[in-house]
Amino acid sequence: MHSNYIDVHSHIHDKVFDADRDQLVLEMKEKGCATITVGTDFIESSKAKEVAEKYNNVWFTVGMHPVDNRNEAFEKETYRELLIHPKCVALGECGLDYFHIKEFEGNKDAEVDRQQRLFMEQIELAVACDKPLMLHGRPDEGMDAYEDMLFILGNAKKKHGEKLRGNAHFFVGTVDIATQFNDLGFTVSFSGVITFAKMYEEVVRVVPLEMMHAETDSPYATPVPHRGKRNTPLYVEHIYEKIAEIKGLDKEEVREQLVKNAHRVFGLTF
Repeated sequence: MHSNYIDVHSHIHDKVFDADRDQLVLEMKEKGCATITVGTDFIESSKAKEVAEKYNNVWFTVGMHPVDNRNEAFEKETYRELLIHPKCVALGECGLDYFHIKEFEGNKDAEVDRQQRLFMEQIELAVACDKPLMLHGRPDEGMDAYEDMLFILGNAKKKHGEKLRGNAHFFVGTVDIATQFNDLGFTVSFSGVITFAKMYEEVVRVVPLEMMHAETDSPYATPVPHRGKRNTPLYVEHIYEKIAEIKGLDKEEVREQLVKNAHRVFGLTF
C-alpha cells in the first residue's frame, strides 16, 4: 500500500471506533492514509495488536502510560512478548505526566519517583528489543516533566547511544525543549492543536522538517475544520497542511518528508 499520509499516533483500537472501524480503515486505504495505534497499558496494547493484525495500513505500539492505569504493575516479560510482534513499531506511550501531580499533596515525591522508575524500566526494555520510544510528556509547572524526561534520556543516551531513539508525541513544549529532544536524536510530533492554537507556531517553524511528524491522537484533539467531531486518522491531512503553511513550504514537499520520517523512525513496512 502506498502511503500519502501517515498519522504516527492514534488510538483507533479504542472502543469509540468499534461500531465503524472497518469502514474508517477502508476510507483510510482509499485515501492512502496509514496510522500507528498506541497502547497505554497491557490490555490496551493487546487491543492495539489485534487491530494492527487485521489491517495492513495499521501498526501498533506497546507501552504503559505514566498515569492512565496506576493499578497495573509493569511486567517486563509480558510486554516483551508483544514488543517482538512484527507489526509493533515502538514502545510507548511512556514518559512523565505531572499535570495532576498536585492531587498527591504530601506524596508528590513518591508519585514522581514511581513515574520515573516506570519510565526508566521501559527505556531499558525498548533498547533491549531494538524499538524506538513513543514518548508522553505533560508538564505541570513550566517544562518540568519534559526537563526530567530529557535528563533521564540524556543519561540513557550515554549508556546506549544510537540504540536509544524515538519521538515525543503531542509536543507542547518550547523551542528549547524541542531542540534538546532533537539533539538526542528524537523527533517531535504535532497534533491538531496547531490548527487552532497559535502558541506552538514558533516551535513548528524552528524544528527541522526531517525531525517532526504529524499525528491526530484520535479520537482526541480534533483539528480545524472538524472541531466538535470525533477525531480520526483521516484528519491528519489538515495537520500536514498546517505545518506547510506555518513553515512556508510546498504542501507536497512536507507530505513527502513527513512520510519518509515516519518510515525512518518507526521502521514501517507493508
